[in-house]
Amino acid sequence: MSVPDYDSISRAAEAYSLDIMGGVHEDGTTVILLGPSRGFWPLMQAAPEMQDGAPDPIDRWSLRVIADLARRLDAAPLFPFGGPPYSPFLRWAMASGRAWQSPAGMLVHDTAGLMVSYRGALRFSQKIVLPETGESPCLTCADKPCMTACPVDALSAARGYDVAACHAFLDTAPGDDCLSQGCKARRACPVSQAFGRDPRQSAFHMSYFHR
Repeated sequence: MSVPDYDSISRAAEAYSLDIMGGVHEDGTTVILLGPSRGFWPLMQAAPEMQDGAPDPIDRWSLRVIADLARRLDAAPLFPFGGPPYSPFLRWAMASGRAWQSPAGMLVHDTAGLMVSYRGALRFSQKIVLPETGESPCLTCADKPCMTACPVDALSAARGYDVAACHAFLDTAPGDDCLSQGCKARRACPVSQAFGRDPRQSAFHMSYFHR
């Protein structure tokens, strides 16, 4: 099998509404990170994993789809769940040059903003040429709305994430906005707004987070 290049990997992933969210070279191999594209949620809603009533449909979809991509592309599939041990997705993300720690503490991505997520990765046994990367969008974000959007000021890179305060707010009537639309701080990021994640996808993840 011929060695795939970056563009052919991207096209194969696009068939499942997955984008390449970054890549890293590691010990002679290449790890390609995959995350949902703008068209992910309509495809996900039609998937058999969303229809069977079993737990963790998105994780199970990811296992099936990314394993299939790995077979087609002669790569090894990797996932951010299913451990321990866990693959170092945060380290890979920041090493990719396409994701950074935001002032709010969460990862910010060059195209997905604070809506970045990773469904899995493909490890290729050879070095694949990766595109040049840029710099964090936070460096040119003057207003930093992610720092003022949270109603309970639960997010800070310096203080860490106040999980208890977040959950307590979600139990109130005003917290329904975050539950149904997604985290206000994530939505406030200008790059997140341009990414255009379906609010139903955010609501689904929030329902798992706040049980």
